[in-house]
Amino acid sequence: MSRDETSLAKNVLGVPGIVFLVLAAVAPLTGMVVIAAIGIAVGNGGGMVAAFLLATVVLLLFAVGYAQMSKVLTSAGGFYAFVVKGLGRTPGLVAGFVAMLGYNCFVAGAIGTSGFFTSTAIDDVFGLKLDWIFWSALSVVLVLLLSRRGIAVSAKVLGVSLILEVSILLIMDFSVLFRHGFSFAAFSPSVMFQGASGLALLFAANAFIGFEATALFGEEAKEPKRTIPRATYIAIGFIGVFAAFTTWAVVSAIGAEQAQDVAAAHLSSGDLVLSVAQEYLGGPLTKVMLLLLVVSLFAALLALHNSATRYLYALGRVGVLPRLLGKTNPRNGAPRYASIVQLVFGSVVAVAFRLAGLDPVADLTASMTGFGTLGILTLQLFAAVAILVHFRRTRDRRIVKTLVAPGLGAVGLGLIVTLAILNFPTLAGSSNGVVPHLPWLLLIVALAGLALAVWLRRFRPSVYAALESDLEREPSDVVGQ
Repeated sequence: MSRDETSLAKNVLGVPGIVFLVLAAVAPLTGMVVIAAIGIAVGNGGGMVAAFLLATVVLLLFAVGYAQMSKVLTSAGGFYAFVVKGLGRTPGLVAGFVAMLGYNCFVAGAIGTSGFFTSTAIDDVFGLKLDWIFWSALSVVLVLLLSRRGIAVSAKVLGVSLILEVSILLIMDFSVLFRHGFSFAAFSPSVMFQGASGLALLFAANAFIGFEATALFGEEAKEPKRTIPRATYIAIGFIGVFAAFTTWAVVSAIGAEQAQDVAAAHLSSGDLVLSVAQEYLGGPLTKVMLLLLVVSLFAALLALHNSATRYLYALGRVGVLPRLLGKTNPRNGAPRYASIVQLVFGSVVAVAFRLAGLDPVADLTASMTGFGTLGILTLQLFAAVAILVHFRRTRDRRIVKTLVAPGLGAVGLGLIVTLAILNFPTLAGSSNGVVPHLPWLLLIVALAGLALAVWLRRFRPSVYAALESDLEREPSDVVGQ
């Protein structure tokens, strides 16, 4: 293959572009309507505000070491590459498999979520009834068309959608603030430590899923050793502050002390935030919010697809997966075949659930997005440990930046992953069928990665060696538009 066929675009993403890509994957509006509402109901009620702030602290501590590692390593392999650098090729391949399956399952779930909520919103606003699989298929086609235009185009589209969904939530937030005021009871110990504080922290961390994608775009970034750390800090800080502020508005509107009971009453309908919007924004703007929820879900699907594609591309480039997946479009650097394969996988899963007559939310979203979330959280923990090991191995003297802060972040992530495994049905939002047993799939995937690493080391040593040599690729090696 020529270099033009295996290289991503150069110097197309600045800090704003990467932040848009990451925040769109996080989907702030979806996070508030779905994740924050569930966290209030099954976690610690009004204390969910503090849970978001605690999750922000944990991830910012992790980001300190992450930022230092980003200055050492620039790779489209993201956290998989971090693990190779810190722990070696075999653990790195295990992390690569976890990342690949986690992100691809997450996208499969997002296809179902997008289709279901689009169907619901279009029916509610326009009275047009169409099966959710139609809207899922339309979303997939649009994602494919946009992703093939290159990452810069995706960043612009996601930037617009992000501004719209954040704006409608801020209008609601300030309407609550000016008409009702914010309740400081949300920060009283009796509220913060009521209910299941551990579950609250788990759901708060879930709202950050997607921030780790900053590393995936290093080869496409301008001055990646400065851009990636800045984008990471901005993304984590924005998600945490915005989520806490909006949750505080919702909790204040319904009452901090009774927030958990009120949220639990809305749990089956999933309309807690929309009910607050109805009261403080009125009917027309609430319908706008419902339509923007559709935009938010599509934006998340597009952003997550770009992330999943880059893991397939990175593993194809080194020969672990078919090298065809490592080919890109010479004109704009977009992964050519990895994008198609990724969407085909997600679409086949969605269609299989539809043909089986299973529910797009209770079954498809719960199983695929639930496992995807667990996989990505585990990947974050792998990366945290790898960062610590790498800087201890190199005897880095910046103790606070490379040991204390990332070490505390790793402990926090370890707690979150443990909570995710122990409370997986609650995290996934379903106990149907095989859903409670899906965490075992994580062990199977890890063993598969381990077995492949052993096989490659014995029978395809050049590919095994390439896992590490590929990390030496500098940003200057990346072909521009």
